[in-house]
Amino acid sequence: MKKNYIETGVNLKILTIGDVVSTQGCGYLRKELPKLKRELGADIVIVNGENSASGNGITPQSANHILDSGADAVTLGNHCLKRREIYDFLDSNSAVVRPANYHPSAPGRGYIIIDKGSYQVAVVNLQGSVYMDAIENPFSVIDKIIDKINGDGIKIIVIDFHAEATSEKRAMGFYVDGRVSAIFGTHTHVQTSDNQILPQGTGYITDLGMTGPYYSILGVSPQNVIEKFRTGLPVRFTNDDGPCVLEGCLFEIDEKSGKTVSTALIRR
Repeated sequence: MKKNYIETGVNLKILTIGDVVSTQGCGYLRKELPKLKRELGADIVIVNGENSASGNGITPQSANHILDSGADAVTLGNHCLKRREIYDFLDSNSAVVRPANYHPSAPGRGYIIIDKGSYQVAVVNLQGSVYMDAIENPFSVIDKIIDKINGDGIKIIVIDFHAEATSEKRAMGFYVDGRVSAIFGTHTHVQTSDNQILPQGTGYITDLGMTGPYYSILGVSPQNVIEKFRTGLPVRFTNDDGPCVLEGCLFEIDEKSGKTVSTALIRR
């Protein structure tokens, strides 16, 4: 694990896991997450599940699989509404969160509160606007959400920023620095090595990576993606069986200040 830390006392450990891809990723998460939680002493687990269903998107079955595997919250992204069977589930399940900057008519909620009794953690989901579908400006939306959460007396806030452009992710990190506990990027499925604590105490990483087939292109069969690039024609993407990888980042957060005091890359 690559670590970045400052010395402090007892902390809250939040484990964040990158995009789970298809049934292969779900199966590997079920195999590895319980052990990983014990080894790290993780208090809360946040998993991005927007690609957890076979073929793309998320279904109630794949969402429940992730939660039953040990996740406290499931975050989503630009594919989360592709499967209409998830709509009612998003309205009824308080552990699954979709991007907050979707149109108000979208099912579900843009942030959730994990209540552990002695502490509460707000989990916010945002979607980027660069190279993505048209959406409400995430920088404007996050200001309102932070104000609302702070007004409810919650000081530990974690953001999943599901975005394409590294520059937008970095900009959002510095924009919320000191106002949230941690922000991690998802969507590109390639783990970055820039986990760090920003100047005002916010934990940051550009992208967690993914959970799914190791010998793949972003979780998809290499043959499918190569054919798509080579011919420019529509290709049905599949996910190969074989070795898998689980990637993410561990954030240790001081309960009193709400600041991150250490980060560590996870890959297994």
